[in-house]
Amino acid sequence: MKTAPILSLAMAAALAAGLGASGLRATPTEVPDSLEALGEALFFDTNLSANRSQSCATCHDPAYAFADPRGAASPGDDGHSIGDRNAPTATYAAFVPPFGKNEAGEWWGGLFHDGRAGTLEDQAGGPPLNPVEMGMADKAAVVARLREDAAYAEAFPKLFGAGVLDDPEAGYAAMTRAIAAFERGPDFAPFDSKYDRFLRGEVQLTKQEELGRLLFFSQQFTNCNQCHQLRRSAMDPEETFSDYRFHNIGVPENSDLRAMNGITTADLGLHANPGVEEAAESHGRYRTPTLRNVAVTAPYMHNGVFDDLRTVILFYNSYNTRSEARKINPETGAPFGPPEVAENIAMEELTDGPALEDQRIDALVAFLKTLTDQRYEPLLEQ
Repeated sequence: MKTAPILSLAMAAALAAGLGASGLRATPTEVPDSLEALGEALFFDTNLSANRSQSCATCHDPAYAFADPRGAASPGDDGHSIGDRNAPTATYAAFVPPFGKNEAGEWWGGLFHDGRAGTLEDQAGGPPLNPVEMGMADKAAVVARLREDAAYAEAFPKLFGAGVLDDPEAGYAAMTRAIAAFERGPDFAPFDSKYDRFLRGEVQLTKQEELGRLLFFSQQFTNCNQCHQLRRSAMDPEETFSDYRFHNIGVPENSDLRAMNGITTADLGLHANPGVEEAAESHGRYRTPTLRNVAVTAPYMHNGVFDDLRTVILFYNSYNTRSEARKINPETGAPFGPPEVAENIAMEELTDGPALEDQRIDALVAFLKTLTDQRYEPLLEQ
């Protein structure tokens, strides 16, 4: 396991024991002397939630590739609230570009599934104030919790200037900067998966994995890389496997999740981003997620509707197959449900390729498993 210099005792214990980080509080026993160390302590601090029961690490668990394995959506600090979207992995999130328009004039980037947090700092400031997540009343309440801790009371002025915790806006902004600095550290983006080691000539892929790699980057047999490749070369060592654009791929509603949270209105995706002026054109679109660590960060899609990675590929394949039997969701035994938002579906991208037989579907799954960071490879065996 590659261990970065800033790896906390709480984080190391969680990884070594294979346990979740929920409930681990990493309030420093020593005053953090760097932005990254302060951000690490804040990331694990449950005192920054209303009932002092939830930290960033609760829903972005370092033992599970900084994602939440507990279900389609994470329960809130109050013990009963539950959101409507799946907590994405925070690994490689530092590579997401700021929200805006790319050279082609298309919306891209930003954090959260709808890109509404323009930067990593903006994202870090969201959960503490979300009533169905960490549930704090306002920024002043969060900064008051920071002042309670002697180590924070000393560290913040040293790193941000005297009086920073006397101003709720300045203190809150400083907190988000520290958390973002931690998330930009090497523990979140080690680039040490089997695929990375293959690119460096350190290992060989199996025949099945190599077939999956060829299919993934193929313009003839699949078009996976049309949305999951940013770099120009398929061999780029810093490929994060996302184009960071927004697409509607026709994901069905997660009725089980909706039964738990009571939400009845459609999730309109990008349309919920206050920075987007377009109306109907933005409905149902979500930012393409990274595929790094995808094999160990189930459940899948923005609403966690699929539990298994193979099901995801079968769902994509349902757009191209003529066989009704191949349009069955193996997790339910019924056909894949209708799209939650039927407009703006990216039919050109979804239908640009032949239907795949089981051998090629299994090969794609095998390749996607090679994108797992080395420390999480034991999870592939579970």
